[in-house]
Amino acid sequence: MSDPAAIRLLHNPRCSKSRAALALLEESSASLEVRLYLENPLDAGELATLAGGLGAPIGEWVRRKQPEYAAAGLGPGSDDAVILAAMAAEPILMERPIAVRGERALIARPPERVLELLADEQAPPATSPVDAGGA
Repeated sequence: MSDPAAIRLLHNPRCSKSRAALALLEESSASLEVRLYLENPLDAGELATLAGGLGAPIGEWVRRKQPEYAAAGLGPGSDDAVILAAMAAEPILMERPIAVRGERALIARPPERVLELLADEQAPPATSPVDAGGA
């Protein structure tokens, strides 16, 4: 069972920003759970919950320059549900890194933004927006 107080990092080890965010979290005393989201993708429901935690329109955290964006038929007018379905099918479309603690999530660009979650005194909910996915 995952630690509900842990910071969950949606991590892509090939991304330098993601590696930097992971290093910052590993240097802290925070409980950390890492989910390799390319190997263990979020489903559409998890992505929808994540959207709520990010508090940003879905179109702001989709990687538009990825070839998969155009291949999925996405564009500026794409519906949120269509974008979420594309992200679930092609997780490389999700901006990275994303860190989650309790009900709050943020895109760690720059990577130092993960430190904002360390300062959060928010009590985590019984279930997190993004489970560590057994990773």
